[in-house]
Amino acid sequence: MELTSSQKDVLMALINIQRKSGTAVKGNEISHHINRNPGTIRNQMQSLKMLGLVEGVPGPKGGYRATYMAYDALNISIINEEATVPIYRNENIIENATAEAISFTTVHHPNLCSGSVKIIGNIRSFEYGDKLRIGPTAVNQLLVRGVCIGRDDSINTILFSVDEIISLPRIKVKQVVKKDPVFIDVDLNINETIKYLIKNKVQGAFVRENGVIIGIVTFSDIGRALELGKKSLKIKNIMTKDLITVDGDTPLYEAAKIFSKRNIGYIVITENGIPKSMLSKTNVLDELSIH
Repeated sequence: MELTSSQKDVLMALINIQRKSGTAVKGNEISHHINRNPGTIRNQMQSLKMLGLVEGVPGPKGGYRATYMAYDALNISIINEEATVPIYRNENIIENATAEAISFTTVHHPNLCSGSVKIIGNIRSFEYGDKLRIGPTAVNQLLVRGVCIGRDDSINTILFSVDEIISLPRIKVKQVVKKDPVFIDVDLNINETIKYLIKNKVQGAFVRENGVIIGIVTFSDIGRALELGKKSLKIKNIMTKDLITVDGDTPLYEAAKIFSKRNIGYIVITENGIPKSMLSKTNVLDELSIH
């Protein structure tokens, strides 16, 4: 179905708002969303209703709803349980928006690679030169970074030049850890612990008391203690007690998100709730560099 650019604009706005609210949409909401005269919106809605793309919902909470034909007309898939693919503008996430499709228009030239992303949500804040980040996508964990070079509001699409394309590995965290865990007795002092870590060529170890793991200690913990002049403390006084844990079957990209969000150096990998090994940020970076 061939629609005018104005009809596409209004219809896309309706779908974006409807997707966010889940209810019928008032004409003035659409008017505000795309900065159009309310009278123009009413006229467009009448034509869209005649085309079967919009249906009216009566009553105080009524308004307009997009029909399945509207999605077909705009080439948008209807998914009952969609996975959100986040969109960022200048490192700020665009709320209630998701990437529906990414297309690469040129890929053969390293300095001229460009593409387009079709978005369900409001893209009107994007301007030429804005930094764009898309992803990671749901299936292949694709992450795209680039710069906005154009925008087509009628089909809710952003054109961009590509800076970087990354496909995050889907391997599990337990596959990344190559070394067996190291254990340290809770009553060791700092000097003894430093020697033990160096001997075993590790940056951190589990702390045990009576055979039970009660925390972890790393060179970062030791460094903080030494900086404060607390050289005589035992490991139980400087260890990290609140452990951040993930199951061994957790995808590596999920662990990478935790490292970024929590700003930590280690995550404890568990099996059936029992600590089994330690994953460092370096482990993750090394694995990502391979891929």
